[in-house]
Amino acid sequence: MMLLASGHHPVHHGFLSPTGVEIAFLLVAAVTFGAAVLTVTTKQLVHAALWLVVALGGIAVEYLLLTAEFIAWVQVLIYVGSVVVLLLFGLMLTKAPIGRSPDADSGNKWAALLVALAAAGSLLWVVVDAFRTTWINLDGPGQGSTKVSGSILFRHWVLPFEALSVLLLAALVGAIVMSRKSGDTSGAPGDAPRDKEQR
Repeated sequence: MMLLASGHHPVHHGFLSPTGVEIAFLLVAAVTFGAAVLTVTTKQLVHAALWLVVALGGIAVEYLLLTAEFIAWVQVLIYVGSVVVLLLFGLMLTKAPIGRSPDADSGNKWAALLVALAAAGSLLWVVVDAFRTTWINLDGPGQGSTKVSGSILFRHWVLPFEALSVLLLAALVGAIVMSRKSGDTSGAPGDAPRDKEQR
């Protein structure tokens, strides 16, 4: 009341005067981007998986800063807690090298960079086009709340959600099959009968 009586108006932060949340958002975005770059450029597979944890964790922090707590915890539980663990489990089953692996670099860096830029541009265009005329009802429930997210997920995105679970299961089965094949080829199948004949 005293501010209104004295003629002072509430301060509105514009684009050139960011708040603390916006600054934290940009800092976390920079760390996430750096971790993503290190994920695809490192030649150590285990380090790539660990940098992937940092990148996915940074995305979860971004969701928290956007007040989408439910999406943030889903990001942590599904991607950080399941996808990365499955990736590490697959690396252990396939006996991937722990140190630097020369096979991690295919030599097609420029082609991969062009594909990455094209994919990023396409994703940016899709997001901008989808939300260009979208209005958020500030009086209704939060867009990142459990009610809204659960309703959208189980009404419109059930099939992609189930397809992701099948994809993760296929990756796990493939890792187990590859590990069994590598274990079978380690010893020749005819060694045991030949040893018996020699004895």
